[in-house]
Amino acid sequence: MSSTELCPLPADVARLPLGPREARALRDRVVANVEKVLVGKREAVLRSLVAFAAGGHLLLEDVPGVGKSSLARALARSFGLPLSRIQFTSDLLPSDVLGVSTWDAEARRFVFRKGPIFSNVVLADELNRSPPRTQSALLEAMAEGQVSLDGETRPLPRPFLVLATLNPQEQQGTYPLPESQLDRFLLRIALGYPEFEAERRLLVTRRAEDPIAALEPVASVEDVLRLQAGTREVRLDDAVADYILSIAAATRRDGRFALGASTRGTLALAAAARAHALLSGRNFVVPEDVKALAVPVLAHRVVIAGRDDGAAGAAEVIEDLLHTLPVPE
Repeated sequence: MSSTELCPLPADVARLPLGPREARALRDRVVANVEKVLVGKREAVLRSLVAFAAGGHLLLEDVPGVGKSSLARALARSFGLPLSRIQFTSDLLPSDVLGVSTWDAEARRFVFRKGPIFSNVVLADELNRSPPRTQSALLEAMAEGQVSLDGETRPLPRPFLVLATLNPQEQQGTYPLPESQLDRFLLRIALGYPEFEAERRLLVTRRAEDPIAALEPVASVEDVLRLQAGTREVRLDDAVADYILSIAAATRRDGRFALGASTRGTLALAAAARAHALLSGRNFVVPEDVKALAVPVLAHRVVIAGRDDGAAGAAEVIEDLLHTLPVPE
């Protein structure tokens, strides 16, 4: 059962958006809480909050052991949200993710048993280890917030966020995510190895117990919904909208790209920029919001011609574009 089912929210919660000052205070509380267990990853935590605020999904692509799962768990606990963890493997079936109808002998009818997708936060661990059929089970859930099975459409709890992890270095026994699947993720980020002092602090302070289990919520499901409502009200002026469009257009005409940013990509960049602005304490978007998120929003949505280094290579080219395109005042 989801937190929204356990604790019914006021019907008008969407009409009570967080203002810039409240949103920034919420950001600071959550970041401080997550940093109790994930040291030295402030930028990754902030970008994860952008995904929460924009109502999007997050792709964590990095080597094992740098804190991808810890980030997802710490964020869920900070908001007091239920988290389902799905370990994607080669034998995982769509029904293992979505749920299945089973025969209830006592009731003499089929009863739907919800799968782990019916949670506020879903950690899709090593998503590329499952075949395309199972990967595609997430598509409708991520795009529309619902699941269609047995001729019935079932809504997912709100808020709903998928955090998927990928190991970019290991290719054996994996199935690359198609462009349509990648396009459903608002942001793609990498955590990277910690700085020396941060890792030293972990070695000195970390004991055998799981530190995430001791985290207390510093926000609520209502805060997330109000944050998302506030993000939708952030102003995007014409000059900044044109700047976003110019970035997308550059990826489509630049010969270094085999596939440029889609219209969904431009909408995603606008939504992420609005969230970044609100979390920064503003009710309007500035070009710096767009520049800060252009790479994590667009790099996994484009294809670089003649290169096989994926989003990492795309990030390099997009950064170069940002240095050459005129920025509105």
